[in-house]
Amino acid sequence: MRLIGAALLTAMTGVLVCGPARADWVPLFKGNDTGGIISYSLVHRADIRTLAADHCARYGKVAKFLAAQAYPGGYISFACRWVPHGSTERPLRTRY
Repeated sequence: MRLIGAALLTAMTGVLVCGPARADWVPLFKGNDTGGIISYSLVHRADIRTLAADHCARYGKVAKFLAAQAYPGGYISFACRWVPHGSTERPLRTRY
């Protein structure tokens, strides 16, 4: 019985050691009602302005870009702001 327990413990340890930790994984696009980040790798594959505008329009807000880290592995950050005072139009939503 001890031999089976030791073999099982060794197998479980091997699986945990060999498996990826995935501790540094972040999605390409992540956000909430206050803003979000877009991976710089999406710049040449998708229209990031449309992604941000559509995301903020879900909350009735407009997108304002804040900063960009223009290198592989960098992010572009944006904030979702309320529609400017005096504007009579709603934020635009895009169709795919």
